[in-house]
Order: sequence, then C-alpha cells, then structure tokens
Amino acid sequence: MAFGLIVVGNEILSGKRQDKHFSKVVALLAERGLQLTWAEFVGDERERIAATLRRTFAGDDIVFSCGGIGATPDDHTRQAAGAALDLPLEVHPEGRPLLEARILQAGREAGQEVDLSAPENLQRLKMVEFPAGATLIPNPYNGIPGFTIARHHFVPGFPVMAWPMIAWVLDTYYADLFHQQAHAEQSMLVYGQAEAVLVPLMEAIEARYTGVRVFSLPSVGEDGSRRHIELGVKGVPNEVAPAFAAMRAELDRAEAEYRCL
Repeated sequence: MAFGLIVVGNEILSGKRQDKHFSKVVALLAERGLQLTWAEFVGDERERIAATLRRTFAGDDIVFSCGGIGATPDDHTRQAAGAALDLPLEVHPEGRPLLEARILQAGREAGQEVDLSAPENLQRLKMVEFPAGATLIPNPYNGIPGFTIARHHFVPGFPVMAWPMIAWVLDTYYADLFHQQAHAEQSMLVYGQAEAVLVPLMEAIEARYTGVRVFSLPSVGEDGSRRHIELGVKGVPNEVAPAFAAMRAELDRAEAEYRCL
C-alpha cells in the first residue's frame, strides 16, 4: 500500500518555519521497511485543504496529515476533513475526558482553580471535535489526541507530538505491512556522460529486469566535485545485483569512466 504525507501550515510555505516532518516520516517508514510515495504542502486555507482531502480520501493510500487540528481561527484541518467526507464534527466522547484531564492538570501546575464550563475551556473542546466516526490517536506528550478516519491519520504540527503519534499509528495498524519486500540498491558515479546518452541503457535495464527501477541523479559539481551522474538500480535483491552488473558491462563497453559507491 502507498503512504502519503500532507503538511499543513502557512508558516511552512512562508519560510517562517522549516518543515521537519518530511524527513522524519521517511525515516519512520524506512525503519519498518516501508516507503513514502508522495508528499504535499498546503497552506491554512480550509477549502484548499478540503479539496486536497477529497482527492486523497477517494484513493486507497494511507495518509498522514500534520498540522491544523488545534482550536484557533487559523486551524482548519478538522473542519476540512469533515467537509471532504460530508460528515458533521462531533466532540469525541473519549477525547473529551482526555482534554479535560489536561486542562485540570495545567491548572494544578499553575496553582489555579479550573472551571471546565468557562468560555475559554469550552472553546478548547474544539480540539477534540472530529468528524463523526473518527477514532483517536493517543498523544504521549500532553494527552490531547489526534484522530483517524478513512485511512487518514491527523496529528498536530508539533514534531514532539506528531512523530510518536505517527509511530504509534504505524505499529498499531500497519505492522502486517512491515518488511514485506526485501529491498536493495546499488549505484555509481558516472563522469563525462550526458544524461540523455544514458537513457537507452536505463530503459534496457528496466525492460530486462522487471523487479528493479533505474535512477539517475545529475550533479553540476556545486559542492566542488567533478560533474557527474549518480546512476543506479534499486528493487528486489535477486535482480539488483545482475542488473547492476549488466549496467557496468555496458558502460565498460562504452569506455565510460565511473566509480562504484
């Protein structure tokens, strides 16, 4: 099954904050023998988020969404998810006591009396107002949960909360997908060759070895190295080795200069 990532927030698109979710989600998946298939960044616009979710809900992908599930006016992800599924938002019956426990704990830590019926605390209930039928994702940092619905998993934008919540989702719901397919990769740096010249070789390798994919990563030498192309194959181990050997043989016949990595 394919995994996707949506990162929500104007602060990412404006450059005020640097996204950290992409690289971490890639790492969390890789630890479990899984791969990220796609990622999208969306600003804090309810209709745009809803349009993105309508499209992803219509597919079969497993999707993580980070950000926008708070209770302030610039948080739109909960409402967008409900609109995308044409579902009403409801205060989650299991989420409410978790949120109230957090509010009471914060009050005790501050030495203050807490009135759960105060307007500000009723406003905070929106943090557990999710599309009808959603299930909870536990938050080990402060107890305020995220939610899951239709193979989509919604967590806060704060990495300290989001990352353990994503790990919990993977381990709880998708352990049967872990390390299902062995994966191998081999590559080399090819010097003095135009990428277009290598395309027929790349196509021939993929046609002959159907269990691998060829990749090429050109470099103009911006780091001070010679201009080169990282050329390689990745896929099922029993085909990667012979495919890479065949690639090297063709480069040898062409008297191309390369260095294996």
